[in-house]
Amino acid sequence: MSRSRSGCAGQMTIDVTELLLATGWPPAQILGVVALQALLGAALRSGQLRYARGRLLFDGSHRTEGAKLSMRRGEPSAQDWPTGTFLRRLDPAVRRALLDLGVHRTVRNGQILIHEGIQESHLILLEAGLTKVTAALPDGRSALLSLRVGGDLIGEMSALNDKPRSATVTTCGPTRYRVIPRERFSHFLREHPQAALELAAMVSDRLRWSNRRRIDFTSYGVSVRVARVIAELSRTHGRSSRDGVIIDVRLTQPELATICGAAETTIQKALRELRADGLIDIGYRRITVRDLAGLRQLGQLDPEDG
Repeated sequence: MSRSRSGCAGQMTIDVTELLLATGWPPAQILGVVALQALLGAALRSGQLRYARGRLLFDGSHRTEGAKLSMRRGEPSAQDWPTGTFLRRLDPAVRRALLDLGVHRTVRNGQILIHEGIQESHLILLEAGLTKVTAALPDGRSALLSLRVGGDLIGEMSALNDKPRSATVTTCGPTRYRVIPRERFSHFLREHPQAALELAAMVSDRLRWSNRRRIDFTSYGVSVRVARVIAELSRTHGRSSRDGVIIDVRLTQPELATICGAAETTIQKALRELRADGLIDIGYRRITVRDLAGLRQLGQLDPEDG
């Protein structure tokens, strides 16, 4: 692979490609990231360089606040969207332009918004609700890859590289969203360079999450991995109560096991130990964190981990 001599933008694309190859990313997803880097370069060349220096943070923390399922009235402000989501990142005018795109839909719990393996290229902009992103494993089970909330963009990789869907997205409750055709979103990015910059930052955040899970699998025991995942879920999807931090994500133990990369029986044992130590309480598909500081200490999380 020859290196570009055109400056930092070309070097960035090569470095990111090599990084993704080294961490085992599928070629189709790598092409999508490279396309984002190209959009970034175009935005810089179009006069956004000063803005990018002050705004584009590829190590941005994903301090997602609890997603509100209630249907909002009036024009939402940035504070109405969880921190770290795509809509929260955008300036007001750009956010309004994006919210005007596509077809509005509302569905109930358990509906599939995106099917793994299907050839389609539209995007989905979540306005309210919670969804699970899963992928099929060779043994027939499903692996829970991530969670998406109101303000998040999903399906962007297929829109960028025109490849089949790499995962399935299912609603976890009443969900409101917009379906945006690929062509309209591409035009939107050309008209709003800030959105292209923030899209690149969003993909980087998601890469960071994936890499952290891979490191967890090889570097820590199951108890530490469970503590790390629960601590992160409390940060991204938790709400304070008298009893502690309630995680507003109704995960089954098999789903938690796939996130942590462990057998379900091992996860059950780890959860019992965390409860016995007074760190968490366990209800039906719900976890309440009683001692977040203790949980973070067990998970060996540094302050910069959020």
